[in-house]
Amino acid sequence: MPVSSPLEQARLTVNSFLHFLGSSVLSDFRRERLLQTFSRLKLPVANIDGLYEHFVWVDQPLDASGESRLTQLLDYGVQEPAFSEDKRTLVLRVIPRPGTVSPWASKATDIAHNCGLAAVRRIERGIRYVIQPARGLLGTQTFTEEQLAQVAACLHDRMTETVVDAQFDGQALFASLPGKPMALVPVLKQGRVALEEANKELGLALSDDEIAYLAQSFTDLKRDPTDVELMMFAQANSEHCRHKIFNAQWVINGESQGNTLFGMIRATHAAQPAGTVVAYSDNAAIMEGGQATPFYATPSNGATVYGHHSAKVHTLMKVETHNHPTAIAPFPGAATGAGGEIRDEGATGRGSKPKAGLTGFTVSHLHFDDAAEPWEQDAHGRPERIASALDIMVEGPLGGAAFNNEFGRPNLLGYFRSYEQTAGDIRWGYHKPIMIAGGLGCIDDRLTHKDPIPPGALLVQLGGPGMRIGMGGSAASSMGVGSNTAELDFDSVQRGNPEIERRAQEVIDRCWQLGETNPIIAIHDVGAGGLSNAFPELVNDAGRGAVFDLTQVHLEESGLSAAEIWSNEAQERYVLAIAPQDLNRFDALAKRERCPYAVVGVATEARQLKVTLGEGLPGFETGAAADESPRLQESGSTRPVDVPIDVILGKPPRMTRDVQREPVQTLAVDLPLITLEEATQRVLRHPTVANKTFLITIGDRTVGGLSSRDQMVGPWQVPVADCAVTLSDFESTRGEAMSMGERTPIAVINAPASGRMAVAEALTNLVAADVRALTDIKLSANWMAACGAKGQDAALYDTVSAVSEWCQALDLSIPVGKDSLSMRTSWTEGGQEREVMAPVSLIVTAFAPVADVRRSLTPQLRTDAGDTVLILIDLGKSQQRMGGSVLAQAFNQVGDCVPDIDDAPMMRAFFEAVRSLADDNHILAYHDRSDGGLWATICEMAFAGHTGVSLNLDMLTIDPYAADWGDYKIRPEQVAVQRDEITLKALFNEEAGAVIQVPMAQRNAVLQKLREKGLSPHSHVIGSLNQDDEIQIFRDGKSIYQKGWRDLAQQWSEVSRRIMNRRDHPECAQAEYDVWQNREDPGFQPTVAFNPQEDVAAPYIAKGARPSMAILREQGCNSHIEMAWAFDKAGFETHDVHMTDLLAGRTDLADFSGLVAVGGFSYGDVLGAGEGWARTIRFNDNLAEQFTRFFEREDTFGLGVCNGCQMMAALADMIPGAENWPRFTRNQSEKYEARLTMVDIPESPSLFLQGMAGLQAPIAVAHGEGFANFERQGSIQDVNVAMRYVDNQGIATDTYPYNPNGSPGGVAGVTTEDGRFTIMMPHPERVTRNVMMSWAPARWGNQDTGGEFTPWLRLFRNARVRLG
Repeated sequence: MPVSSPLEQARLTVNSFLHFLGSSVLSDFRRERLLQTFSRLKLPVANIDGLYEHFVWVDQPLDASGESRLTQLLDYGVQEPAFSEDKRTLVLRVIPRPGTVSPWASKATDIAHNCGLAAVRRIERGIRYVIQPARGLLGTQTFTEEQLAQVAACLHDRMTETVVDAQFDGQALFASLPGKPMALVPVLKQGRVALEEANKELGLALSDDEIAYLAQSFTDLKRDPTDVELMMFAQANSEHCRHKIFNAQWVINGESQGNTLFGMIRATHAAQPAGTVVAYSDNAAIMEGGQATPFYATPSNGATVYGHHSAKVHTLMKVETHNHPTAIAPFPGAATGAGGEIRDEGATGRGSKPKAGLTGFTVSHLHFDDAAEPWEQDAHGRPERIASALDIMVEGPLGGAAFNNEFGRPNLLGYFRSYEQTAGDIRWGYHKPIMIAGGLGCIDDRLTHKDPIPPGALLVQLGGPGMRIGMGGSAASSMGVGSNTAELDFDSVQRGNPEIERRAQEVIDRCWQLGETNPIIAIHDVGAGGLSNAFPELVNDAGRGAVFDLTQVHLEESGLSAAEIWSNEAQERYVLAIAPQDLNRFDALAKRERCPYAVVGVATEARQLKVTLGEGLPGFETGAAADESPRLQESGSTRPVDVPIDVILGKPPRMTRDVQREPVQTLAVDLPLITLEEATQRVLRHPTVANKTFLITIGDRTVGGLSSRDQMVGPWQVPVADCAVTLSDFESTRGEAMSMGERTPIAVINAPASGRMAVAEALTNLVAADVRALTDIKLSANWMAACGAKGQDAALYDTVSAVSEWCQALDLSIPVGKDSLSMRTSWTEGGQEREVMAPVSLIVTAFAPVADVRRSLTPQLRTDAGDTVLILIDLGKSQQRMGGSVLAQAFNQVGDCVPDIDDAPMMRAFFEAVRSLADDNHILAYHDRSDGGLWATICEMAFAGHTGVSLNLDMLTIDPYAADWGDYKIRPEQVAVQRDEITLKALFNEEAGAVIQVPMAQRNAVLQKLREKGLSPHSHVIGSLNQDDEIQIFRDGKSIYQKGWRDLAQQWSEVSRRIMNRRDHPECAQAEYDVWQNREDPGFQPTVAFNPQEDVAAPYIAKGARPSMAILREQGCNSHIEMAWAFDKAGFETHDVHMTDLLAGRTDLADFSGLVAVGGFSYGDVLGAGEGWARTIRFNDNLAEQFTRFFEREDTFGLGVCNGCQMMAALADMIPGAENWPRFTRNQSEKYEARLTMVDIPESPSLFLQGMAGLQAPIAVAHGEGFANFERQGSIQDVNVAMRYVDNQGIATDTYPYNPNGSPGGVAGVTTEDGRFTIMMPHPERVTRNVMMSWAPARWGNQDTGGEFTPWLRLFRNARVRLG
């Protein structure tokens, strides 16, 4: 269709299709990034611009009112074209893949329908890129086909998008494609040859034994298999799903081994089952919890009211990997890794709730193009189809964080390692990365086990639609990178839609919150293998068979074959069993949350698996097909699947691994040529040691209100915490902790040692939380290895054996874990065969109950506790082994002797000693020793405390051979070399251990306690703090090193700055880096002139009245629970009000005096942050009238926070006195910002903030669109400011990162003229208790009488005072 200039909005009608140009896509710096990419690829591009464009399919022409409404609906963002189109410009248009319905389209169409635009069939969105070609000597350059393809590749996601030219008319977006026919594989005629060909063509990754098994099975059944059955079998029996290597028999060096790998893991649980409720038998393990008071809403007299529910609540534990997809497509790979693990937690037992997450990455060298590091000189290349390590670390963390953020799960823990080097003629590294996604959740004691599924039970798909993405994902993940074709690699990557997963979780929450009347009999997540794996596992575990009808599967892509419908790995889906009589109840819950579901099957007594095309379901009236696309073509009368379930999920041939041990020969670390100055710098700059801020501030860490200890430590918020801690509920101080441990480079030299050290590191991290005993701890073990490579199978076996023995010696059990055993990458480059493989890689995550979250220890060195000393507890027993250390890597060395630990009594004594000293308040700061050795430990503690440290290494550099010197002619310079060498060992060895800061007055008592535990020989007083702002090192009575800690902190932050510079706004990246040199920054300095513990609402609560408060949410909101609790605590009866309640007339705002619009991602922020929510109100006549009446009533008040703030700002012209409010748009940093940030409360009429003027305190911030944009709306001169961002000196600021979004004047919140309605971007509801904050002072000012509350609870109590 012809398109008008992008400078003006165009609307063209072509056969019931409308077209609207939208807002700009590229900010200045995003444009510059693209141009740099084009330049690097030598593409003739002078400039580029991009605008959204919308394609609208309508059933009938819209009237003038409808046209106006649709035009306004699609007017979001800012139109700022960089240049005009002309005859020389090139237009490329990126659109969703034809035949698909994008997640954006589903939500935008929902909004249109909720706005009364019933004639709108679908809205799709693309991007119109306009490219100015570069000019050459002979005029404007032209593009070759190859160059056009390169440009297009930079602009679109090949899995979900396609690129078309300017002539594209949009109609193909809405065309329905015919279903692909089912295929039969001629086994009866061709035997296993037919299966071998199918194995190759479909990427099934079947072994020879499995091909023989299938040939025999279908010969016995006297029929040919369908492609659906083969794809299903391949996914269900992939290494990824079946863990064949972990269940294999082993022969090593010709000697048969008595145990399987899984058997050795299970042995830990057999030896220590206490405290484990569920192990190995569900989507997540369950650890015993305790009595708690969950807070949630339940039906009450026609309303849904929040309340406190006493229950026994247990802890879920799960850690997954998503390595292969992250290698191919980092953002969606990491995003769906997080999403899949979240579903595992929600689909445990009969339904459960995720609480807090973790994310980890291991990659090869980063290779910054403008900052080559000495340890990266030996470049090895990579295959084109996989992302570079730098691309993975730029895009992957964004993907993982984005899914967690939008779903609404705080990410509190993680790690990042970069490793690649040659040792023993093998190139070791992580071209196939490790992407770890894990977390903990909670589950009601009554719902920990799935109920038996009776025959006739309905089998339901809940959540997102099926699409042709993730085909063969589990099989692909079972192969090394390079062994699959490029096309199949990309096919196996899924794409995420966290907002619909949130909706599905809300349905699950509504179900499990019903307790004994929960309609869910059993539930399973849809992951590897799609429905073809999830549904059969669900019924197989119950000893049943099933009949399914593929025509009932909810799809948003036409043209799918039966195999693609059954086996695609489209995300955000669950399968569950419910009784027929509960369907209506379940239907009401799902519809309230706007969550799609479909009854796809029925459980049967007979253990036969039947998948049909339109045959219906026995005993259930299916009605019309679940979607409107043409139905699938049937191949004769053959069903897609019709086999005994044991053929698919039975016992295919058991694997035997016959392998050899192949030790890798390496050289000892050569230290004499390494200077101390260079060593300190390289180690701090190494990505494994360096500052992880770039990974952390992109992730919401406070959503849910149950986070207690995140990665950020102290009043300067430095990311060095040892573990994460969550709260069991909103009332108590009991909680849960999790920590991680991994020491993978050690495995190159000594794989079993790497396993033991991973466990030890997890423990030395976890001891920072108030964990009462080692026996309380449960471990997740995630195993990665390059099985099939020389020596690696045996190394894996030996490591599992060593870890099993080590855990049993420590009374630890491993009830959950995962394996990924294809960790190598093969390719051809320059005619040479190349390979990179990972060493055996064990990632350990430790989980434990926490007795008191207030007793957590942090690495922040305290400068307010008088004279103190630092004590090293050296669990390496002074052995100082250097193999595999970051120091060795930084100088291109490997080493021959590695850190190790096998002394269980010492480990137990250490754990008990630290917790005992913490109980006695004798530890001011704690930090474990790991990567980077003592040097990194001390630096991180100094950075967190903003203080200098003086180290004395004399006790760590005692040379055992010094006594012999008199017998030899040893020159002074030789002695100096030996002293320097032992100094490097003392500082940079990575033996297990920890440093504690203790008051000088308690030094002897601490040493005595360590002596009682048998740790005295390995505990050394090593230093104290200094006032010189330096880290100083003394040895032999003199200073051998001194350097300003601020300069060292910038060295440590270099990696974070460089990645942020590529990913975020460069000026913000630099500003964050420059903060280290801000000598005027005192850290958080709260100013509070009132007593936060005083309940100003108490006199009114005492009267017995609890006014009703509407906790308003839209689909995608995720902050309603903590908001409801805050208002409940303030004396309100809080009601859960979903927008569907208002639309359906179940609830009316006339029944409430107060309303709060909560945070989250309403409609996934489609049509702008909070804008879709606002337009649902504005353009729906009934809702517009209802909200207008509410806003205009003089007895009402309202609060909007974050997404609710954005929504209410978009309704400013409906709210009396709000005409000066701004709109809230993209942060100036161009990224999501999650921080604890200082704000100031000025004088304002806001009823919520009365008596709080002058308050300056830290508050949680978590948003991507918080910039107060007065250019679009409002007046900065006339607006009533209710809250401002200030720096740590209390001055209102626009400066990043003190002002996280760049709002002018530091505007963080505004209010109306009469103060009844207030909106703010920060989250006061998430920081109402001291234990919710990653840092809080001992007292909030002189008026604080001491207690659990922060000043922010006063905001909610003020609202209760208002009502009297």
